[in-house]
Amino acid sequence: MRSDDTVGTAELGLLYRTHHSWLHGWLSRRTGCRENAADLAQDTFVRLLKSRQSSPLREPRAYLSSIARGLMIDQYRRRELERAYLESVALLPQQEVPSAESRLLILDALERVDRMLDQLKPRVRQAFLLAQLDGLSCTQIAAKLGVSRATVERDLTKALQHCYRLRYVEE
Repeated sequence: MRSDDTVGTAELGLLYRTHHSWLHGWLSRRTGCRENAADLAQDTFVRLLKSRQSSPLREPRAYLSSIARGLMIDQYRRRELERAYLESVALLPQQEVPSAESRLLILDALERVDRMLDQLKPRVRQAFLLAQLDGLSCTQIAAKLGVSRATVERDLTKALQHCYRLRYVEE
């Protein structure tokens, strides 16, 4: 008798053999780079493996392309963050440029902050950024967003609770 885990692995192997070349081609057309497409295809199956999908997929290509699309978006966002970071570092005097190790740590932190901000509703994110980056008061944010001060306070509370959960609860 086989365990559910063995069946899952066998199903994943069949899914890989059946759809990997299609996914690689699909990604190649979208990225314009066969090597990048190969990496994304592998990452798609790794993501599927980690998800521990228990039920058989009714539409495997739709599911795989959905995962791959998310990975492409993540990759694009990482590249944009890195580009913006490198542009800002280029403005620094040479002696203040962070080391390669620091650069990786900074980019990792920026990526985590970006993912956290992306999970917030747009107005909550905007209020949070106005408070944290621009140093605006609740009254100033309320005037800028056209909402009440109480709404801004609730939005900032939601954003800070979200930060807390990500930092201390979900680690």
